[in-house]
Amino acid sequence: MKNNLYWLLIAALLTGIGIISCNRNVVSDSENNIRWDSIHVEKMYHMQENPNNPNCNLQINFVFPVDFENKEVLEVVRQHITRSCFGELYENLAPAQAVEHYVEQYIDEYKKLEQDFLAEEEHDHEESTASWFSYYEYFFNEIVYNKNNLLCYAVYYENYTGGAHGSHSYTNHILDLNTGQVMTEKDFFVEGYQEELAAILVNKIAENNRTKDAKELESMGFFSIDEIYPNGNFSIDDTGLTYYFNEYEIAAYVIGATRVHLSYGEIKHLLSNDSRIASFTGRS
Repeated sequence: MKNNLYWLLIAALLTGIGIISCNRNVVSDSENNIRWDSIHVEKMYHMQENPNNPNCNLQINFVFPVDFENKEVLEVVRQHITRSCFGELYENLAPAQAVEHYVEQYIDEYKKLEQDFLAEEEHDHEESTASWFSYYEYFFNEIVYNKNNLLCYAVYYENYTGGAHGSHSYTNHILDLNTGQVMTEKDFFVEGYQEELAAILVNKIAENNRTKDAKELESMGFFSIDEIYPNGNFSIDDTGLTYYFNEYEIAAYVIGATRVHLSYGEIKHLLSNDSRIASFTGRS
């Protein structure tokens, strides 16, 4: 996951801050009939605008809805996607405006480090500190599932702000396109599902790591298996649910993110009969 930075759509140059936007040859989803657009950004800034100095590198691929039959839901969904990508301060801005402001803020924050860098360079003549000031940030969102009035999308985020290594995260969101509201585990599972679902997740992680004894995971770099629980960070598709545990969440950094796919057949006894995905298991 750490290196799987793939970009979804590329389009024309937007004046001013190096934004490449917007692909107007959008395609409607056959079921939910949402039209999408995207903005792609690649922006680099060198300290004091000197190419010999450290730089920050920002890359964004932002996919957002531009048309849907229910305009009120469209706006709620657009705001939710904008907020999950850029933060609450940006949710009421138009997509291009949100991107532009985010890029400006990122560069402005990086410029605040220039004096620190000059002081470090002056103090350490023999040892370069440039690498500690070479920052980057990559993120994109992607549509994972877009059928049956359900929308599942994910946001991948990676950055480096000095130190031993960067950070990475993968966060999933599920929206009800009838209302635009967020859907959580409680909307899909029966009451009291947590303990049994936790056991299924642990056993699946052990299986994925080719061990029959889940306790052996702890010697591989995982933390206590008794503390692995459903975390609400899951996606849906036609085949099942996929849980994501980000780095440091259930294991040491070296393990990275842990992805656990559960087929509907494996968890159908835990799914509520009146949930929106009950029919995916063959039940109605």
